[in-house]
Amino acid sequence: MPSLIEGGSDVRGVLAACLATGRRNDGDCMRVAAAGRLRCAYQRRAAAAPGGLSWLTQGVNTFLVVLAAIFPVVNPPGTALVFLALTNRQPSGVRRDLARQVAKNSFFVLVAALFGGALVLQFYGISVPVLRAAGGFVVAVSGWRLLQEGSHKGLDTRPMGSSVADQAFYPLTLPLTTGPGTIAVVISLGLTHPASASQVDQIIFFGACLAAIAVIAAAVFLCFAYAERVERILGEGGTDIAVRLSAFILFCLGVQILWSGGSELIRSVTVPGGA
Repeated sequence: MPSLIEGGSDVRGVLAACLATGRRNDGDCMRVAAAGRLRCAYQRRAAAAPGGLSWLTQGVNTFLVVLAAIFPVVNPPGTALVFLALTNRQPSGVRRDLARQVAKNSFFVLVAALFGGALVLQFYGISVPVLRAAGGFVVAVSGWRLLQEGSHKGLDTRPMGSSVADQAFYPLTLPLTTGPGTIAVVISLGLTHPASASQVDQIIFFGACLAAIAVIAAAVFLCFAYAERVERILGEGGTDIAVRLSAFILFCLGVQILWSGGSELIRSVTVPGGA
């Protein structure tokens, strides 16, 4: 398998090399291409002459890859409508404070998953497919409940109460914003980084990851804090429709994450050596 990754200079090259062997199906080839994306970046960095420009290129490439992998799962614009439905009984000031707290919580959750997620899973003996399956189930259940209740679901009606502030982490941060599916993606990105990389490459990798996570946290705050403006434009009926559509997408995303983890678990049992 290392030869397949080394044979391609980009994702298309990795995929073409994988297909040329005839030993793997299309799904496995796509996984090889996705896993080889960062490795190809490090190989291009190793082949290039040392210099500030190559380090900058490597950092930008890593930043874009991490941002493209995490942003669709977090989906701040779509999740903002769900956040608005859950906080529709709160004053705008409370909603903005919650948005700020959720953004902070999301940043620290993603950073913790990046640096310590793999160690936690290893300590408890939990595999990434199991994490995906369990996380997908939680996300799907949350999406299904919100799909049934629409924009009429709300948090505790007591303004500025401790119960409202406590819900900034659960359920607004976990599992709504940075749920188990997002955590699984971040852990997978952390595991993709070669352990044998030099200290400079490690600094560039984790620095780019932190920058991407900070951008996502800022997007979460902006989308959540100003979600009420979308409500004014759409109106009550339009907001309810948008919330239900977002809830359906959230439900589908949970099923997809559940299927991704479940299929890997099934393959590890049915296919010899296919863990």
